Amino acid sequence: MSQKEYIEKNKDRFLTELIDWLKIPSISADSKFAGDVKLAAEYVKNRLSEAGCDKVEICPTAGHPIVYGEKLIDPSLPTVLVYGHYDVQPPDPLNLWNSPPFEPVIKDGKIYARGASDDKGQVYMHVKALETMVNTNTLSCNIKFMIEGEEEVGSDNLGIFVNANKEKLKADIILISDTSIINNETPSITAGLRGLTYMEVEVTGPNRDLHSGVYGGAVDNPVNALCEMVAKLKDENGKITIPGFYDGVLEYSDADRKKMAERPFDKKEYMADLGVDALKGEAGYTPIEHTGIRPTLDVNGIWGGYTGEGAKTVLPSKAYAKISMRLVPGQHTDKIATLFSDHFKSLAPKSVKVKVTKHHGGMPVVTNLDSQAIRAAGKAFEEAWGKKPIPTMEGGSIPIVALFKDELGLDSVLMGFGLDSDALHSPNEHYGLFNFYKGIETISLFYKHYKGN
Repeated sequence: MSQKEYIEKNKDRFLTELIDWLKIPSISADSKFAGDVKLAAEYVKNRLSEAGCDKVEICPTAGHPIVYGEKLIDPSLPTVLVYGHYDVQPPDPLNLWNSPPFEPVIKDGKIYARGASDDKGQVYMHVKALETMVNTNTLSCNIKFMIEGEEEVGSDNLGIFVNANKEKLKADIILISDTSIINNETPSITAGLRGLTYMEVEVTGPNRDLHSGVYGGAVDNPVNALCEMVAKLKDENGKITIPGFYDGVLEYSDADRKKMAERPFDKKEYMADLGVDALKGEAGYTPIEHTGIRPTLDVNGIWGGYTGEGAKTVLPSKAYAKISMRLVPGQHTDKIATLFSDHFKSLAPKSVKVKVTKHHGGMPVVTNLDSQAIRAAGKAFEEAWGKKPIPTMEGGSIPIVALFKDELGLDSVLMGFGLDSDALHSPNEHYGLFNFYKGIETISLFYKHYKGN
C-alpha cells in the first residue's frame, strides 16, 4: 500500500483523533487550565506511541511539560527533529465565535476550533506522517519529536530543556510546521521569519482614581497621556520614530524585491477578506513587504479607567498598553527592547510616571534556500502538489528557531500548511481538511527526499 493510499484509507480516523485533541483546552497563559495542558501532553504522548515511536516520555519543566518521542531505525541514517507545540491561545472574546472554541465543528471543508491550525492541526500531521511511513514500510530517516506546551507564552522553559538535553536532541535538521502557504493552489516554503520584542507599559498619574468633574482639567489623565505617547511612536509615513530602531536593518535589492513581487497577491481580495476599505503601512513598500521584510510596531491591547456597562465619570489613576515589535534581520530583540524603553519614557510628560516591562522576544531568522533539507522539502511539495513551492518571507515569529541554531547548531525547515486566513489567535480559528491531509502526504515525502546535510 502506498503512502497516499494509507492516508486515504485512514483519513476519517486521523480527523477523529485530531478532534479529540482539539477538545482539550490547553491554554498555557491561564493557570486555571494547567490540568488541561497536562492532559493535552498526555494525549499526544499516547498518539506518538501508537504511531510507532519506540520511546515517548513527558518531560517536566518549571512550567508546562515537553513531550519527547523518538523512532530510531538506523544510526547511519539522518535524524530529523520535529518541533511543535500543543498549547493554544486563549479563545477570548468568546461571543465572537460562531461555535464553542473547544467543541470542534466541520464546516465548508474546514475544522473550526482553537488550535486547529496553530498548532495542533499542524503538529498532528507529523504524528500521522510517522504512522503512515511505519505502516507502509517507507520510513527512511530517524525521527525525534519535541512538542512543548509554552510556545504561546514565550517558551520560557524550552531553552533550559534544550541546553540540558543536547545529546537527546542530537539531529541533522529540525522540521517545523507552524507557518503557512500562499494558498491551496500555490505551495510555498518559508524562507525567513521576523523576530519579536513584546513590551508592556504602565502610565501612572494621581495616586487614586479621581472624580472627573472635581479634578478634570487640572490633573493629567493617564489614558490621555498614554494615547498621546503611543501616537508619537510613528510618523505620518508609518515610520517608527524610536532613535536607532532601523540601525542595521537588512535592505533588499531591487532585484530581490522584484522577485518577492512575483508572489500571487490580490489587493482587493485581501481587503475584502479583512473587511477594510484601505490598507496602511510604511510608505515606499508593498503589503507583501510590510508583512515580510519590514519591522513593525503595534499596540496589542490598551486599557485603563472604567470599561464596564453604562457611565462612570472617573479620571483613572493608571493606564496600560501591550506593544509588540516585529523585527527583521539586522535587529536584536534585547537592543530593541532597550531602545523602546528609553524612548517611551522620554515621551512622558512630567505629570505622569512610566514603567516599561519586557515580556518576551525572539530573533529574526533567514534560512539557507540552497541546503539539502530545503531542496528535499521543495521536491516533496513538487511531488505532492505538482508544482514547485515559492520561497516566502513570513511575518510571524517563531523565536525558538534562533534558539535551536544557537544551542544545537541546527537549521530549521519551515514547512507549514496553514493559510493566512485561518484566523490564528482570533475567534473562529480553523484549518482546512485539504491542508491537513495534504500536509501529511507532503511531510511523508520529505523523508523520502531528505538524505542528510
